[in-house]
Amino acid sequence: MRRTGRPTMVDVAAEAGVSLKTVSRVINGEPHVDPGMAARVLDAVDRLGYHRNALAASLRSGDRDTIGFIAADLSNTFYMAIAAAVSAVASRERMHLVMASSEEDAVRERTLALDLCQRQIGGLIVVPTAVDHSYLSREVELGTPVVFLDRPGSGIPADAILLDNRGGARDAVAELLADGHRRIAVLLDAGGIFTMTERLAGAREAFAAAGLDLDPALVVEGLHTPAVARDAVDRLLDAQEPPTAVFCANNRITIGALEAVVSRGSTVAITGFDDFELSRLLPRRIRIVDYDITALGARAAETLLTRRADPATGSHTHLVPTCLVDRGGVG
Repeated sequence: MRRTGRPTMVDVAAEAGVSLKTVSRVINGEPHVDPGMAARVLDAVDRLGYHRNALAASLRSGDRDTIGFIAADLSNTFYMAIAAAVSAVASRERMHLVMASSEEDAVRERTLALDLCQRQIGGLIVVPTAVDHSYLSREVELGTPVVFLDRPGSGIPADAILLDNRGGARDAVAELLADGHRRIAVLLDAGGIFTMTERLAGAREAFAAAGLDLDPALVVEGLHTPAVARDAVDRLLDAQEPPTAVFCANNRITIGALEAVVSRGSTVAITGFDDFELSRLLPRRIRIVDYDITALGARAAETLLTRRADPATGSHTHLVPTCLVDRGGVG
């Protein structure tokens, strides 16, 4: 029968006429293998075109040269940019990076985290969805460093690398208020997400500092996709008292808001949290709460490596600053 698909170690063993254990010892460079058997295995490897999966091997062997990264939603370019920054640090240290996505599901996060820890990874970076991470207590005690990214965790001693969410949102809304806007819509993803809670708090602080109240009718939550955000903005703009400005609490919401506003030629002001691809090419000016996303991911990876070398207990939080920048206005 003609063999199809990528050759495996089982195929190599059959081709060389040796045991699977012998193939494993030869491929992994273990000593004291009979030279004749080793030669047969290597010849079979050449004939079959077998390629060792170094990443899988390291996960099985417990070399701890792998960093696990559990994001909340890999469809969001924010997390992919973070992963790229973490990967750059990992590559510099000759380590691998394994990514997974919890999809904002606490049970899935726990399953993924424990599975990676069982594979003897060298450290774990988690964007928390769960509210209690004591399920990782034993892993931390055994020496697996954990760093929380973008949101704080709880229940274990671990460092957290966060954005200045509250300060960035406060500055953004304060600027809109200074420009004379009073009916400012605040558009959020799920209200229980830490970043959303902090950004809403920052918006409220800006209103309070100006001696004003944020209209509850203009606070809209649950906008997880650009399409849902676009529909929400359409409804707001069709209301009897529409907003004159919108503050979008993440990049996907900003994209949806832009779709609604640009399609109807509205002059409503838009400020969004998180930059996004092609924002500089927008036909109209918007304001963005920006930050160094590479620094965010790199700081998480560097912190993890520091804890790996010196597993001191305790929880330390580092805030990455934000700034307001112009985007668009090219047309």
